[in-house]
Amino acid sequence: MLRVASYNVRSMKDDAAALGRVISAIRPDVLCVQEAPRFLRWRRRRGRLAASGGLTVAAGRRLGGVAVLVGPGVRLLHGEGHLLRWFPGLEQRAVAIAVLEAEGRRVAVGSVHLDLHRGARLCHATEALALLRAAAGRFGALPVLAGDINEQSHEPAWRHLAGHLTDCYPVSPRGDGLTFPARRPGRRIDAIFAAAGLPVLSCGVAEADPADLVAATDHLPVVAELGRPRPREGNRGERARGPGTALTI
Repeated sequence: MLRVASYNVRSMKDDAAALGRVISAIRPDVLCVQEAPRFLRWRRRRGRLAASGGLTVAAGRRLGGVAVLVGPGVRLLHGEGHLLRWFPGLEQRAVAIAVLEAEGRRVAVGSVHLDLHRGARLCHATEALALLRAAAGRFGALPVLAGDINEQSHEPAWRHLAGHLTDCYPVSPRGDGLTFPARRPGRRIDAIFAAAGLPVLSCGVAEADPADLVAATDHLPVVAELGRPRPREGNRGERARGPGTALTI
């Protein structure tokens, strides 16, 4: 089983100790972060964030504020970060991608934070998904995309992602799935999408101390438990990779 989590940490502006306790409590193998620190001492602060949960930083550049953190149970094969199309007057967005190997399977995990602007969201969702699938294809991996979508499941960007990957929560829901705002959640705007070949064992808001969840940041973390790839998908990945393919680390 692979535990993939998504968490908007609001640039660690709130209670950093509570944030660390939440990350430790949810025990992710892979943590996709949005609003990761991106200004003064950003590398050091991201490193502290990762260390608070026994993780390390696997992918993510400064601009865009997204990162992928990984635990000791997974092997990092490759990490990359891409800036997405810039729209004048809007924030620079990005996608962070880490290709990992765990229990004999390969997954390419992307972290994304979509814009508040409807048109930009759809553009960036399309672009991020294409970049993730390209990285997955190079390594014979199955793609997983997680992030703050900034819209709900009936809207265009979400529907685009769910049209290409599986929205994990409806498949095997745990709890009501509502993620924002943390103090009184009323909307599901954070999600994890996985390749059809990855069975979803459960998905929902992570369990942690309620006081810590409120103090840590303004979003609630989402965790999806993913099973081993179904044989057909796994074999297809092995054929795509082929013998002797070099790995970029």
